[in-house]
Amino acid sequence: MRIAFMGTPDFAARLLTEVAAAGHEIAAVYTQPQKPRGRGQAVRPTPVQMAAERLGLTMRAPKSMRDPDEIAAFAALDLDAAVVVAYGQILKAGVLEAPRLGCFNVHASLLPRWRGAAPIQRAIMAGDAVTGVQVMRMSEGLDEGPVLSTATVVIEADDTAGTLQDKLMEAAARLLPAALAEIAAGRAVETPQSDDGLTYAKKITPAEARIDWTRPAIEVDRMTRGLSPFPGAWFELETPKGPVRVKALLSRPGLGQGAPGEALDDRLLIACGEGAVRLLRLQREGKTVQNADDFIRGLGNTHDLRLL
Repeated sequence: MRIAFMGTPDFAARLLTEVAAAGHEIAAVYTQPQKPRGRGQAVRPTPVQMAAERLGLTMRAPKSMRDPDEIAAFAALDLDAAVVVAYGQILKAGVLEAPRLGCFNVHASLLPRWRGAAPIQRAIMAGDAVTGVQVMRMSEGLDEGPVLSTATVVIEADDTAGTLQDKLMEAAARLLPAALAEIAAGRAVETPQSDDGLTYAKKITPAEARIDWTRPAIEVDRMTRGLSPFPGAWFELETPKGPVRVKALLSRPGLGQGAPGEALDDRLLIACGEGAVRLLRLQREGKTVQNADDFIRGLGNTHDLRLL
C-alpha cells in the first residue's frame, strides 16, 4: 500500500522500520517539530525523524495538522492508508478521511482500558496483571475506533514503564505488519469497542509524580516503576544544605513499619503508610542514575535519613 507514517518517539521509530521492511511505499513520514531538550536545551531530531532519514524517506514536521494547508498537502499524497503511532497531535476528520482505506493507530493497551496519553504508565500504576498492544481504526473520538488485531503482554512484578514499553514494542513489531497485510487484502475484521471496563490514561503531571510516603508501599512501588525512566517519581531528601530533589527509578516492596519517609535501615528501606519499599535505583537532580549502593556511598551518612 501507499502509506503515510505519523509518529514521534522510539516506540514509533521501531514500527516505521517494520512498515518499510514489509515493502509498503511510504509516501511521507510525519513527526513533531524539533524542540530544545535537556539541560543544554539542544535541538535534536525525534527518533522517528532519525529513522526516516536513515531510510531515505520524505520528512514532514508541521506545527499543526489542523492547518488547512497541511490537511490539503496530506490529502494530495493520494494514500491508501496512514499509520499513526504516538504522533502527539490530534487528527481531525479532514486528515482521517483522506486515505482511501483510512487511518490506523497502534495503541499500547487493551482497549477500552487506558484510552489516552499514558497507557503504559497507568497500567503499571494501577497494578494491572496484563496489558497489550492493538491496531485500531481511528475516529475523531479519543481511541474509540474499532479494533483490528491484538497482542497481549504480561506485566511482571519488576517491570518499569521502560521495560514494559520494550515488550510492547516487540509485540507491535510483529502485529502491525500482519495487520497491514490483512487491510491491504481486504480481509481485516473490525471489532467495535465495548464501554465495559472503560478507563482513561491521563497525561502524568509533575505534581502527580511526587511520591506520597503516606500511601501503602504497594502503591509507592507501582508508582516508582510506572514512572521510570520518565518522568520519574520523585521526592525530596533532607540534607545539611537543604532539601535535594531525587528521582526513584526502581524499587520493590519490603518488610518494615515506621513513620512515612523514615529510613528503616542503612540500605534505603523506606517506611510508607503501610509497609515499606526498598529503593534500588535513584537519580539526584542534575546527576547520573545510580544504584542504591552508590547512592548511599554518596550520602556518607544514612543515620536519621528522612525522605520528604
